Amino acid sequence: MQKNTTDYLNLKQIEQLVWRKLQETFSTVMATFLGDIDKQIAEERDVQRYRLQDKRVLKLVSLFGEIEVNRNYYRDRKTGEYVYLLDRYLEFEGAGGFSPLVEEAAIELAVTGPSYRKAANTLETLLGYRVMSHEAIRQHLLKVISIPKERQPVLRPVLFVEVDGLYLKRQEKGKKSKEEKIAAVHQGWEINGKRVSLKDKRHYVHRGKEPFWEGFETYLMDTFDYDPTVHLLIINGDGANWITACREHFNGRAFFSIDRFHVARDIRRLFREHPRYRDMQKALAAYNGEKLITELNSAVGTLDTEAKEKRLEELIHQLEQYPEALGDYRKWLNEKGIDTEGMRPMGSAEGTMSVFAKRLKNGRSWVENGANAMMTALVASLDKLALKTLFGRVEKWNETKEEKNPPKHYVEKVTSTIGEATRDNIEYLKGKANIPVYRALQALKGF
Repeated sequence: MQKNTTDYLNLKQIEQLVWRKLQETFSTVMATFLGDIDKQIAEERDVQRYRLQDKRVLKLVSLFGEIEVNRNYYRDRKTGEYVYLLDRYLEFEGAGGFSPLVEEAAIELAVTGPSYRKAANTLETLLGYRVMSHEAIRQHLLKVISIPKERQPVLRPVLFVEVDGLYLKRQEKGKKSKEEKIAAVHQGWEINGKRVSLKDKRHYVHRGKEPFWEGFETYLMDTFDYDPTVHLLIINGDGANWITACREHFNGRAFFSIDRFHVARDIRRLFREHPRYRDMQKALAAYNGEKLITELNSAVGTLDTEAKEKRLEELIHQLEQYPEALGDYRKWLNEKGIDTEGMRPMGSAEGTMSVFAKRLKNGRSWVENGANAMMTALVASLDKLALKTLFGRVEKWNETKEEKNPPKHYVEKVTSTIGEATRDNIEYLKGKANIPVYRALQALKGF
């Protein structure tokens, strides 16, 4: 051991060394590859239409660092505009900026994480350099457009709807918090062992000035093969006026079920130590609306504060408007000749709201455009929709689909370019062959 005077690098240092070299290699390979494509485009272009003006530099921030390409600049004799054919062929119009993969990673981190700043910091931690600022990520998110899927078939003659509101603070001076009206639609339940999931769940965020249920029904017809003359709706929500308006809008085509979570919570707050509390719980659990309202009326005048008595009166008045909403929707469907096997109690509205609240609330305030853009991206993430962005599409959260193999000549060109770029580019491999670092790096060949 006394003869071994080699200074060993630790694993972290080796990893950093290889990573930096990979970044340098990536930039070299990409610049070479894009330059070759630009040259091929120049040779194959319509020379009568596109007149070569000069070459201009494209600086592109990628996941592995900055790429610099000196590409051709043309004048289109037909339209009179000046274009970079390389940018157009690669579906990347613009004279610089971020690569589509950087943009995709940043937007996904911003949507699924707690903040824009955290997304920027996470990218920096993972890649080893400051990729883009939190404000740049925000500006890119403001431009996203959701790309709809094809309409989904409706598997049964009924769709299930969970509705709730979410109040968001506004940054604009003098503007109060605004309630965002959100619905989740699904086609029933799937049981996998002890896990229960919702089938084909989709989300609707209300926009525009038309009544909520008009906009929602238009959404149903755009998203599903929904036929108002055929399909029924089971709608679960609290007693807000805009939610209970579904009874008039659908006029017998929907069953409104008041959200049992909210009713149970109100009863618990009023009657936790009350002798009638257990009977009220039993009535609610048995879907016996008449008995529950009777129990509530019998408790009037027995509460210990005026505030509780007032809240009890409000609760009774609310429930007496639609006592059928405390009943079991499955009985209503059975009466219409619909098989209810596998149907479960409603009540996932709070879970839906918690997903939106986690990213949109927690002390945050929003400008109108920022809130709209974030909700568009959140819905795309939840519903696995693609997003059209400034520089491409965000499809990472889309359903897994079989990738098409790239053309063989592309694979061969990339492989040969990587081979040329990586030859003799690590100093340790040019040194002594018997030192540990040399042997460790040689062992990585082929990976």
